Amino acid sequence: MSSSAASHHQVPALLLAAGRGERMRPLTDTTPKPLLPVQGQPLLQWHLAALQEAGVEQVVINTAWLGAQISDHFLGVFGLQRLMDKRKQLSISYSHEGVDFGGALETAGGIARALPQLGPVFWLAAGDVFAPDFVFDSAAVEAFEASDHLAHLWLVPNPTHNPRGDFGLSADGLARNLLADDPAPRYTYSTIALLRAELFTAPWCDIPPGNPSGIKAPLAPLLRRAMDNGRVSAQLYTGRWTDVGTPERLAELNSFSSNAP
Repeated sequence: MSSSAASHHQVPALLLAAGRGERMRPLTDTTPKPLLPVQGQPLLQWHLAALQEAGVEQVVINTAWLGAQISDHFLGVFGLQRLMDKRKQLSISYSHEGVDFGGALETAGGIARALPQLGPVFWLAAGDVFAPDFVFDSAAVEAFEASDHLAHLWLVPNPTHNPRGDFGLSADGLARNLLADDPAPRYTYSTIALLRAELFTAPWCDIPPGNPSGIKAPLAPLLRRAMDNGRVSAQLYTGRWTDVGTPERLAELNSFSSNAP
């Protein structure tokens, strides 16, 4: 592969958009959380624009609660104005968990369900996180593919709503599954990651390929299992990041927009 081709090497992405958004009610009673407006555009659109800018060509969006609104809004291609630049086209497909199983399958269950539409390595991001400075960097993809890690996580300084954090970070860049009484610093998982499909096979995960039965399962136990075997790398991300989990956080983000010159 030439250096110019390598610089643009990308992998598909999965955006998680299936949640009910209970804490965002009543806003999410009629609108799925990823479509709530943040600084002038739907929250999920920030990720789509960043993926397109990074040269990602394929994204899968999983849906459940009011999922038809999401697919009706974004349809099958993002950024038609960039159509002349083939590298900038972003094809969108969907994994409609609500249609298939009557509700969301949680994170690992949803990823396992979407795997047939993805590749051996893929980006993951939650559709309810605002991270406008994050770059889905092809260099990170290449470094991850060259490693034997099953996941690479971006961690953030702990927000006020998660003061204890989630995972530790070693000096050599490995995510650590710390015991409850371990005094080492913990950071919060940003919900942005690079993953290998291998993480969703034995011995890490016991969900059958494609999750045909709609098994519900969280992602954290898989990650912790892999961390205990030294198979998860991580880095600290210090750009703007907000888990848009409450009406108050959404209002705060939009107040920044309204106060802008």
